[in-house]
Amino acid sequence: MLQPKRTKFRKQQKMKMKGNAKRGDQLAFGSFGIKSMEGCWVTARQIEAARVAITRFMKREGQVWIRIFPDKPITKKPAEVRMGKGKGAPELWVAPVKPGRILFEAEGVSIAVAKEALRLAAQKLPVTTKFIVRRDYTEAKAEK
Repeated sequence: MLQPKRTKFRKQQKMKMKGNAKRGDQLAFGSFGIKSMEGCWVTARQIEAARVAITRFMKREGQVWIRIFPDKPITKKPAEVRMGKGKGAPELWVAPVKPGRILFEAEGVSIAVAKEALRLAAQKLPVTTKFIVRRDYTEAKAEK
């Protein structure tokens, strides 16, 4: 599961997720990708489940890039604990995702295989997504 090796601070504030993604909104590595249509926290477990779904369907052909990283700690207090007494312990790691952010990219497979693999990955994620293709992509160029 993805998480930072070390952080400057153990706990973080929640923060607001307003506006569209300012960076990470264009395909950078692969020819295909899935783009977030809404804002949400994506947990490390959800990212891993989506990655496994993609690699299984692509039968380990081609390449997959994960464009988000869970670097935000989310704290939780134990069950049946009274209010107060400070903030809870870090429980899980999330990646804050804004609308327009590219989540996964793929390369080296046909458009049909990539579309289905990324559709399966999108089912594992809590955001609505859209399949996108690089503007200069052609099927003939991909076969070479």
